[in-house]
Amino acid sequence: MKIEVRKQEALRAHQNVMNQMLQVIDEICRKHNISYLLFAGTALGAVRHQGFIPWDDDLDIVMLRSEYERFLKIAPRELDPEVYYLQGEFSEHWPNFFSKLRKNNTACIERYIPKDEKVHQGVYVDIFPCDNLSDNRFKRGMQFVASKVVIARSLSERGYLTHNIAKKVVLAASRCFSQKFMLRFAQDRKENESKNVHTFFAAASKYKKNVFPREWFVQTVEMQFEGRMYPVSAFYDEMLTRVYGDYMELPSESERACKVHADIVDLEHSYENYIGIQKHMKIEEYTRSIR
Repeated sequence: MKIEVRKQEALRAHQNVMNQMLQVIDEICRKHNISYLLFAGTALGAVRHQGFIPWDDDLDIVMLRSEYERFLKIAPRELDPEVYYLQGEFSEHWPNFFSKLRKNNTACIERYIPKDEKVHQGVYVDIFPCDNLSDNRFKRGMQFVASKVVIARSLSERGYLTHNIAKKVVLAASRCFSQKFMLRFAQDRKENESKNVHTFFAAASKYKKNVFPREWFVQTVEMQFEGRMYPVSAFYDEMLTRVYGDYMELPSESERACKVHADIVDLEHSYENYIGIQKHMKIEEYTRSIR
């Protein structure tokens, strides 16, 4: 019982740090009129718990591509570089298709061994882009396929580990395609005001759970999250139902455990202290070392 209490206390401390980071993001966005939304499990937490889902260890926000790019350009000028690091998509040491705000001098080690030891692995907030979805049915399907190629290529370059043979084949095959071309195709920048948008580079893996009417990301309402008000989709009920089904029903204890993202969390020491340990980890050895 005492171990479980300590784990909950540690998780709550982790959530508090992410919440502080969200406040920083919110202040920048409000100052520069950058639109964003709480997204995925964070939006669910706002609706169902008025804060973090009690067992959740990450925080997600989403922005339409134009707003996302404005944020990536403006935020570095507003952030304290001694405290925070903006890990922009496809930036140096980060070959990934979305961005993160990281906190310096912390550690949040996920279930992979990075090929690049210089990648920042501090506590983070996920920042996802939302892109145009073509009005052409065939092209929509191809956008989804293109996004999967980009994701697989990025995971391979990042150092993703898996025992699944099919996944290993996909990771290897992704290197046969031009990632830049696939990325441009998936974004479909030619359609600035398409009827629908997609979050293929965000949370869910299935097509239908990543496709939404544009207005769901344009019209917002303020909702309480950890004692402060933040923007969520005005269509949060429809959005959460599409992604989670009956989202007000609590998952089982075993399903909650599957939501864990980080296995080493240290709020007081840099991830650099763990690189030696991480290099020798195997997939089955990730056991949430600090919690």
